[in-house]
Amino acid sequence: MSILWVILGFILLVVGGEFLVRSSVALSFKFNISKMVIGMTVVSFATSAPELLVSLQAALSGSPAIAINNVVGSNIANIGLVLGITAMVGSIAVDKSFYKLNWPVMMVFSIVLYYFLKNDNVLTAIEGGILFTGLITFLFLLIRNTKKDSVVEDVDDALSTVSNFKIGLWLLIGAVALYFGSEWLVFGAKEIAMAVGVSDAVIGVSLIAIGTSVPELAASVIAAAKQEKAISLGNLIGSNIFNIGSVLGLTAMVTPIRVTEPQILSSDIFWMLGFSAVLIPLIFLPKRFQISRVKGFFLVIGYGIFMFLVFTHGKL
Repeated sequence: MSILWVILGFILLVVGGEFLVRSSVALSFKFNISKMVIGMTVVSFATSAPELLVSLQAALSGSPAIAINNVVGSNIANIGLVLGITAMVGSIAVDKSFYKLNWPVMMVFSIVLYYFLKNDNVLTAIEGGILFTGLITFLFLLIRNTKKDSVVEDVDDALSTVSNFKIGLWLLIGAVALYFGSEWLVFGAKEIAMAVGVSDAVIGVSLIAIGTSVPELAASVIAAAKQEKAISLGNLIGSNIFNIGSVLGLTAMVTPIRVTEPQILSSDIFWMLGFSAVLIPLIFLPKRFQISRVKGFFLVIGYGIFMFLVFTHGKL
């Protein structure tokens, strides 16, 4: 039965996230916000909503390990699984903004998160506020550095003509689906953790993290298979920054997140830092500014090793 709760939770999160993105973009068009700004801010915030609701629900229901490892695991999955599999389908070109802005910011956020957690084993409201403020600053720099005529692929022009009633209905459906999806997913995941004999942290970094990365994986692989411009490395890096700054930042501002599982700080967060750091040598060696199929294969192998170690060392 717990597996059913998890599956239903995932489905509702995907549905809720989709409706929230649509309604948010349509609403932004009503306020005459530029397409570029919508793509970089509104869409990014809306696609982080499932992770945010899951982390918030987990923290409030006494499972802070799920809240932290949902983000840590999602960031690892975005690079090891999503980027790796997408590159195996078709090589990914890397633009210079990756190592000039996106990658350094992701590393700073990751290291600051580690410092905040290691310092006193809790992510406080003030620390959450610092992370969220850092995210807003990053978005400001991103928008300022992006040319006005840049094409933002993930904004649908058709949403500019949607009626107010439809926007309200989509918002309602999205909010309800995200609320129940997060409740059911966290409940089911905790039940599975107890039944299998692993900690909440293991479930958070594996099952829940992969689940919240599935929509991105599906979209990336489909785009690569159609030989369209696959998901850009910048988008994935942006997602990782949003996970720390928005998901953990906002959750900590609502309720402090305590580190209850030692392997979060002794192992999992170092894997996240490692997967983030390895991107630099990957894009420069041996073929510059490209993540080839072979490099993608090594990322997936690395992710497989991580998952194996998580479950072999995560038994209670």
